Amino acid sequence: MARERSFYRDFLPVLVLLGNEFNDMSLLTLFKVASLQGLNSYVFVAYAYAVATTVLLPVTLFHRRSRVVPPLSFSTVSKIVLLGVIGSSSQILAYAGISYSSPALASSIGNLVPAFTFILAVICRMEKLAAKSRSSQAKVMGSIISISGAFVLTFYKGPPIVNAHKHLSLSLQDQINFLKSEDASWATGGILLMADYILTSVWYILEEDILRVFPDELTLVLLYNVTATIFTATVGVFAAPSASAWKIGLNVSLISIVSSGLFGKLMSNVIYAWTLNLKGAVFVTSFRPFQIVIAVAMGVLFLDDTLYIGSVVGAIIVSIGLYIVLWGKATEEIEEVVGGLESLTAENVPLLQNHRTETSEKNV
Repeated sequence: MARERSFYRDFLPVLVLLGNEFNDMSLLTLFKVASLQGLNSYVFVAYAYAVATTVLLPVTLFHRRSRVVPPLSFSTVSKIVLLGVIGSSSQILAYAGISYSSPALASSIGNLVPAFTFILAVICRMEKLAAKSRSSQAKVMGSIISISGAFVLTFYKGPPIVNAHKHLSLSLQDQINFLKSEDASWATGGILLMADYILTSVWYILEEDILRVFPDELTLVLLYNVTATIFTATVGVFAAPSASAWKIGLNVSLISIVSSGLFGKLMSNVIYAWTLNLKGAVFVTSFRPFQIVIAVAMGVLFLDDTLYIGSVVGAIIVSIGLYIVLWGKATEEIEEVVGGLESLTAENVPLLQNHRTETSEKNV
């Protein structure tokens, strides 16, 4: 029989991941506001990881004392350190890219993550791929469509749909210079964000692999944050050597750092670890498209962003590709259940026949 659906395994992860996407986009929007007021992205990432580590350390120690947890091997620690370097590098690229562009572009290109994650999962044999299977064909086609849409998002802006700058009165030359600088920043931000999401896909796959042998989410997230704090602080010292950049006042920058540390680097990473352990990387990344709706709404309402037709067209293409992948994934799960039932029936038939033969012989 197929496993019965349960709230904990089937419905709670969906609710938690949807809420987490809203949380992530809110934090990105808050960071964008702080960066416009002078907050350095390297300083921000280092401080946010430090806040998360400080809060998580006593919580994890209490957790390990009160429960039976798996032991840590050298191989597991090495993988978690590598996970910390990859994840923090991804965060550095992400916030640098948002500084050049906007949370809306970040969420749009973030739709690449499911496609990249699926490709890596196939390479690492976490996902099955059969050339003649409809589900496999759908997953491959969907991945190609998603990547095509991401390129549209990155390199094509098109005319504005909601023009946030129409209230500015600039001379013709000022408008030309403004658009040139904006286009250059937008492309730079797009390239940085694409590099970020490639690393993010690697991060999901590696974390799922670690959780298979070490299913202790809190300890994993703590060691990850310790590594990320050390790495980002080291990079930040070289990238932002001025002492003034590290001075944070009682303003929106401090609010952004503390909020990101508590709700992003701590809570969000624990949620990802839990859902990855429960459902896998492909399922977790399938919720990325919800970010674009949240990001565009927040950007237009709070950041005075301009909404371009290229973002809408690209997001639609990426979403179509994503849901083709999800259809293929769902079809594959049904085929596995049916195949398992057929295999179980085939194994039981000979046993039943032997049992009947033995009974007949005894009766004779």
